[in-house]
Amino acid sequence: MSPTSVASLLNPTICRRMLIAYLIEHIPRPNNPTLEEATGWPRRTVQDIIAKGLPGHGTVVEFIQEGVRHNDGYYLLRDWGSFDKNWVKTNLPIICQVLGVKLDLSDAMS
Repeated sequence: MSPTSVASLLNPTICRRMLIAYLIEHIPRPNNPTLEEATGWPRRTVQDIIAKGLPGHGTVVEFIQEGVRHNDGYYLLRDWGSFDKNWVKTNLPIICQVLGVKLDLSDAMS
């Protein structure tokens, strides 16, 4: 199946969730501002995906508190849930195509 035909079959809502899970695992110390910058999405979209979208797939994300303010810290992906992380990594360019997101993760792609 060609990448274009795969892209036409993917649900953008699920793609957003897979992309956020991928970014949480691959960006050093990811927090809302870094995820917003990586995706170009508004703060509320990123927050909703983490708080409501990912748990619906069994994905476990923990916020690691640092500092004195309640939002000082970063996210840690504990479990991919129903997502196959190898499939997500392999198909990341297609996921980004579906979402119209251009990622610059040259040092975080491993």
